[in-house]
Amino acid sequence: MGVEGTFDYIADLISSTKRKKRKQLNTVDLKVRMDCEGCGERVKNVLSGMKGAKSVTVDWKQQKATVYGFVDAKKVLKKAKSTGKKSEPWPYVPYGLIAHPYASGVYDKKAPANHVRGTDEPGVGTLNPVEEKYALMFSDDNPNACTIM
Repeated sequence: MGVEGTFDYIADLISSTKRKKRKQLNTVDLKVRMDCEGCGERVKNVLSGMKGAKSVTVDWKQQKATVYGFVDAKKVLKKAKSTGKKSEPWPYVPYGLIAHPYASGVYDKKAPANHVRGTDEPGVGTLNPVEEKYALMFSDDNPNACTIM
């Protein structure tokens, strides 16, 4: 290792200590209790003022706020709560991703169209092998399904 190698090593050492970790580009969805367009504008203005937020969209009818940019989900949630509105991470998933969409704890009357509340319970989120066998047996996609049905 010559003089040039030593200089390269020192330059890398100095530059690595000054670098900050960049946040990752995220899309954060929140459910925020909004009653009117004014509430939506207030939430949008507060979230737009966050450092790293590239764009903010608010749909007050669906009660959904979406922040896109170099932001942290926990900080966005905290900032949304600072408006005085009830806020939580977006709890809904598309209807087709849940095996039992009408089970208790999953079905939500207030959910947007074609969405149900997401769950981490293994019994609700997936079909057990016996249920899956019967579901496929009487499915409309199965050409050999029972013709009586």
